Amino acid sequence: MQDKLNLMIPGPTPVPENVLRCMSKHPIGHRSGEFQAIVKKTTEQLKWLHQTRSDVLTITGSGTAAMEAGIVNTLSKGDKVLCGDNGKFGERWVKVSKAYGLNVKVIKGEWGKPLHPNQFKKLLEEDTNKEIKAVILTHSETSTGVLNDLQTISKYVKNHGKAITIADCVTSLGACNIPMDEWGIDVIASGSQKGYMIPPGLSFVAMGERAWEANSHSDLPKFYLDLKQYLKTVNNDSNPFTPAINLYFALEASLSMMQTEGLNNIFKRHTRHQIATQAGMKGMGLPLFAEENHGSPAITAVMPKNIDAEIIRKSIKDDFDILLAGGQDHLKGKIFRIGHLGFVNDRDIISVVGALESTLHNMGKLQSPIGQGISATIAVLNDQQ
Repeated sequence: MQDKLNLMIPGPTPVPENVLRCMSKHPIGHRSGEFQAIVKKTTEQLKWLHQTRSDVLTITGSGTAAMEAGIVNTLSKGDKVLCGDNGKFGERWVKVSKAYGLNVKVIKGEWGKPLHPNQFKKLLEEDTNKEIKAVILTHSETSTGVLNDLQTISKYVKNHGKAITIADCVTSLGACNIPMDEWGIDVIASGSQKGYMIPPGLSFVAMGERAWEANSHSDLPKFYLDLKQYLKTVNNDSNPFTPAINLYFALEASLSMMQTEGLNNIFKRHTRHQIATQAGMKGMGLPLFAEENHGSPAITAVMPKNIDAEIIRKSIKDDFDILLAGGQDHLKGKIFRIGHLGFVNDRDIISVVGALESTLHNMGKLQSPIGQGISATIAVLNDQQ
């Protein structure tokens, strides 16, 4: 059946009908009072989502734009930074940092394993001359389904006294609890096509007081991503450049939906779907790629045995119109990734687990009696209502 595709990937994520309807409205002037009212409302909603009193700025661009903005607005050429790398996006921030001439010390982690906070602690405590200016890391490593311990690492950074934390929370914001002020995180970057439940095109940079202090010394080149311009205009409920107006309509609608559901309920829902998905995989005898207690609430990575993961993805797409994500780089063909981020409900989880179990059964690759995977999933969903 055409036009029935179900996105079960870490982004773009499914978009609610109400949000799509809001996007279909005719654009309005981005300097009009009507649009300024939307900017004002969404700015306050964004602070609510980030659990902060600090500035949250909206950029027309992807999550990568937000992370790059966080880096170039707080650092200077030659600054020493620690960059966590245990997946594709950790690698990206190393590349971005080096592209701007930063002195990068990479803290490497195995793909599928979390970064070790004590590695950051050791280097930060040894830095008695306070040469380290920032710690840059990914919270939810989308490529592997691992959730890094941002809370502990940011605590060590704060204890350092000089360095700031720049966190990629693109697939964790709106999926798990990230109290920016409570944890002392200085910069948080995120993107619209994830937990925000709207199409790609907007990104968000939350800047704390220590980040703005670092900004006063930053000399890296910036123009479109100069956050001083965004701060000046957001204080007047505006934007320095032409924004994606219809995505603002969507943002207002999606954030209002999130406020109605409530932060704690949002977090509980994502955790519940994560546990149910993991249970289904174990019920089918499918190994999880990431350690179970370090898995991301946004995505579950699975490493099937004796079968190319791309064949599984293709079969589920062809037979069930369900799109799963594949492995990246050396993991291509070795893992597939099930997204349970944003506008996902119990039916979606049951559908993807059932489709996967049926697919493996038809291939003769199911490691357990048919029905055990879906039964385990339903048991979790029923138990944790």
